[in-house]
Amino acid sequence: MSTSQWYIGAPNGVVLCVNAVNGGDLSGEFYHSYSEKSVPFQGIGQMVLRMEKLYDYLRFPYPGTNCRSFGEEKKMTRQTKERIKMVTDDELLSKHGDIGTFIVRVQHRQNSSWQGRITWMEEDKTVQFRSVWEMIKLIESAVDVVSTQESDGEEKWFEEGDKSAT
Repeated sequence: MSTSQWYIGAPNGVVLCVNAVNGGDLSGEFYHSYSEKSVPFQGIGQMVLRMEKLYDYLRFPYPGTNCRSFGEEKKMTRQTKERIKMVTDDELLSKHGDIGTFIVRVQHRQNSSWQGRITWMEEDKTVQFRSVWEMIKLIESAVDVVSTQESDGEEKWFEEGDKSAT
């Protein structure tokens, strides 16, 4: 299997391991360079919130919009200390999910969403996404491909540049 697109490439790169599908919702864990432990998630919503929390912690990519509230505002302060990587990229790339493994590289957080690239490691395919919703649909379609391949051997994941993902 070719691994030409297997790289982290950004300080906020995440290896997302999907381990189960429960009633149509995905669960698993993700890994990043700043902790030796995985971050578990039960459901795609929890995954997105925990990844967003990581990006806020790293302050990368910096959000294009801030959270709004009617109470006391919590101002984003400057990062006081440099984040130290605890796990090498090779160690991250050695992690794999039971159903699927994805490298997520969020390049921008604009328009209250994410833009970036996602690589499906099992198929060595990389696709750009323009929103969190589009990224979720790509992950779900890859998981569906795994289920479909187990039943009839047919592949349907989006090819690079495929506009039907939106």
